[in-house]
Amino acid sequence: MATDLLVGTTKGLFILADQGDRSGWRVSGPFCDGWPINHAVGDLASGAIWAGGGSGWHGPGVWRRTGGEWALSKGPFDGTEQVWSLGHDGDRLLAGTKPAALWESRDGGIVWSKMSGLTDQEGAEAWAPGAAGLVLHSILCGGQGRLWVGISSAGAFASADGGASWERQGRRSNRPGPAGALDRFWGDEEIRAEDEIFSCVHNMAFGAADGLIYMQNHQGVYRSRDGGAIWEEITEGLPSTFGFPVAAHPRDPGTLWVFPLNGDSQGRFPVGARALVWKSVDGGESWQGHGKGLPERDCFFTVLRQAMAVDSEDRVGVYFGTNSGSVFASRDEGESWQEVARHLPTVLSVEVM
Repeated sequence: MATDLLVGTTKGLFILADQGDRSGWRVSGPFCDGWPINHAVGDLASGAIWAGGGSGWHGPGVWRRTGGEWALSKGPFDGTEQVWSLGHDGDRLLAGTKPAALWESRDGGIVWSKMSGLTDQEGAEAWAPGAAGLVLHSILCGGQGRLWVGISSAGAFASADGGASWERQGRRSNRPGPAGALDRFWGDEEIRAEDEIFSCVHNMAFGAADGLIYMQNHQGVYRSRDGGAIWEEITEGLPSTFGFPVAAHPRDPGTLWVFPLNGDSQGRFPVGARALVWKSVDGGESWQGHGKGLPERDCFFTVLRQAMAVDSEDRVGVYFGTNSGSVFASRDEGESWQEVARHLPTVLSVEVM
């Protein structure tokens, strides 16, 4: 099966087409009129692609390609600056925006309507933005009405009724936070770090094989065994607590990948300026760093929150893009790597079609 990579960048969407056995790739683009594209998803059966993005100049919008032609839907995404994330939930398409809100389309991305249950909930007025703003960057769809979203830096939220109502999920089960530290204010209630994980969610991934949810946030990596109600920290064994993306294996329970960076205020580049993708095969109980084929020294790029993805081949491929314009691919589940594109604009997202 051929694999295409949808690469969102600051200057449009690029498509990397597999030329056979995931060993050679053809780059095409930029598409979407050079818009900044934060995230893109595709449907292999129909060949349709949707790409969300925008800017203060362009406004927000979702580009779609069906039958070879590109068209733009600008919403209405009232009160938003950019589309940040996209997801499939059965027969509807979901979009997350900046400022944080969730939208749905039931006609293939032409007409969009706001799912007000998320932003109308009590406490939403107190949500605080992260460094990139108040963005809804992660959308996980579990079927049968189950949805999860990650908002930086408001937290993780879950819905069991297709998005009509939501519950914030941030309860910690182990490793208390700094003594006496305040994580955030939730309405009039002070939430202490001993009781809750840090609310600045960076990325979330759904382990389809075992139903676990994994989270990389501003202060560590976490997993949940119960749909996000309780979170266990699994940072021990990693070289730092800071990073952006997390990706999970589509079939093997407990297999996931992260890309740690040296820290928020230390440059946000690989620890020791050596690029390593860290892999766990036991749900984060232990970690191994893999860097064969990656820069071994003087590496100062960043891998952003939506810039890592996996395919569903027999031996899963793992992919990530950098803010220096490279895309790296692994055909052996993260054990070794090959640079498959370079000199692209800043890579904001990588997704597999």
